[in-house]
Amino acid sequence: MRFELKVNGEQVVVDAAQDTPLLWILRDHIGLTGTKYGCGRGLCGACTVTMDGQPTRSCLMPVSFVGDQEVQTIEAVADSHPDLVRIWSERNVAQCGYCQSGQLMSAAALLAENSDPTDAEIDSAMSGNICRCGAYSRIRAAIHEASGSSS
Repeated sequence: MRFELKVNGEQVVVDAAQDTPLLWILRDHIGLTGTKYGCGRGLCGACTVTMDGQPTRSCLMPVSFVGDQEVQTIEAVADSHPDLVRIWSERNVAQCGYCQSGQLMSAAALLAENSDPTDAEIDSAMSGNICRCGAYSRIRAAIHEASGSSS
């Protein structure tokens, strides 16, 4: 089937089966490989993108469900949240880095909705993103710094 999607502000057309996960559309059909495959069950958060600003596990989202929602991937987050990306790098948040595209997408979605989140709000928003390296305290600190908070 033919699907017209809005990804990172651009209209794209793909031909795929209607149950093809958005993750594979992004990676294999469009060539945006920043979104990672982790568990394939929506549990780890490595595949997180935003759809109309809401964090979404792309490994579970069939392309037929995207419709006219705006999809944003890690490739565009530097344009939409440059301070967050800069601080993430300056604070050396990433260790192995595999989960970081999903972490950044969830953090950007949080800051877009809540410009000064508390620790509890950060923990709640980030709870679906697993970091095997355990960089959670650096992730929280980077989000606070990006929000302008010193908490």
